[in-house]
Amino acid sequence: MKLVYKGKTKDVYALENGNYLLKFKDDVTGENGVFDPGANTVGLSIEGIGRQNLRTSILFFEELTRRGIKTHYVSADVDKAEMEVLPARVFGKGLEVICRYRAVGSFIRRYGSYIESGTPLPAYVECTLKDDALGDPLITCEGLDVLGIMTPAMFEQLKAKTQQIAGVVKEMLAAKGMELYDIKFEFGYVGDEVILIDEIASGNMRAYKDGKPVDPMVLTAAMLGE
Repeated sequence: MKLVYKGKTKDVYALENGNYLLKFKDDVTGENGVFDPGANTVGLSIEGIGRQNLRTSILFFEELTRRGIKTHYVSADVDKAEMEVLPARVFGKGLEVICRYRAVGSFIRRYGSYIESGTPLPAYVECTLKDDALGDPLITCEGLDVLGIMTPAMFEQLKAKTQQIAGVVKEMLAAKGMELYDIKFEFGYVGDEVILIDEIASGNMRAYKDGKPVDPMVLTAAMLGE
């Protein structure tokens, strides 16, 4: 295997068959030791979270497959904390997409003078460029087009798929008594088709139960029925 990319929460390797391998780590994003799915730095390590995130990702990816929603998922080996995925090109140097159902986190930090924390949002979608040095800046559909990162048509496809997939995750969490407040995705493309890449795990979402935030490990255990 050839190392292609060393990331915060996983490393990416190129396989001989043309696919890629994601190697999951026990690191999660946050600041000052506090978990935050919207942060662009590793905030802490949680023993075993890598394999648990992989198991959770498998759960969500297989459900999406059952619903006819294409992703990059091929197969996984939980013991090795590895997932094989289809090759897909990333948008620009990487693009993160957030779907928000409640005004919390960075959204409330930016717009808190206009909206109260916890206010419901209509599956609000926003995009940020993956750039640690610049703090993952927000970017609009028009900005993506001007920079040659994504056409408006692809953005509409991206937005629709973000809301569709987030809706599935929200439904699955609700079945376990939790409410999804927001979730972060990454997308790539094959030809003109936008597909979900990366992972779907507790470290990329913010969920609440009885008005209190759910710890990533607790969320994972609940989804896995443990």
